[in-house]
Amino acid sequence: MGKAIEITRLDRSAAELRTLAVKTEDSDVVRRLLGIALLLDGWPRHASATACGMDRQTLCDWTHRYNTSGVAGLATGRRSGRPPTLSDAQMAELKEWVVKGPDPEKDGVVRWRCVDLRVKIADSFQVTFHKRSVAKLLSKLDLTRLQPRPYHPKTDAATQDAFKKLCQCGERSPASRRDRQASGGVVSGRSPGGPEGVDLLPVGANWLTASCGPG
Repeated sequence: MGKAIEITRLDRSAAELRTLAVKTEDSDVVRRLLGIALLLDGWPRHASATACGMDRQTLCDWTHRYNTSGVAGLATGRRSGRPPTLSDAQMAELKEWVVKGPDPEKDGVVRWRCVDLRVKIADSFQVTFHKRSVAKLLSKLDLTRLQPRPYHPKTDAATQDAFKKLCQCGERSPASRRDRQASGGVVSGRSPGGPEGVDLLPVGANWLTASCGPG
């Protein structure tokens, strides 16, 4: 068995460390507290580490931290992780592109797609993204991927409004629709089963059209 590690900080007893471990939510910190408590009880380093699910060297390292900083030294440090690919300034510029919209002459598109933004990001920031990664960037910026109907830069709004008014004037009124429905859809010169403008004449038991003639 290994020799017990010397603990120089004695402001807390083993029982106090166990009580604190019960109130701690971080399971890693709980194991460290219990490991220190076992050392205070005189357990060997190897046995203490095995009982708390760690190796001897790991327990030794946490013991040194406990001697230096107390219980606060047993806290799990925040991991910095991988730094973001785009800086805050670049993310702000990306959001400005999306909100403002593309320049058809300069960007060659009338609306942004992820593949288009991917090209622009590569040209502007020299960073290559997959189109799915571009969608994640837009999500971080609280921007949706839904796009409005494309608007052609040469669209004449006045002509569109005039055409809409012309179409509205040519539509049937609700009253004329009701009259047509009440009449069963039959118009003048038209039988329910024949084409408009063709009269059907009864000849014996057969029906002949006026335009067919004899034979």
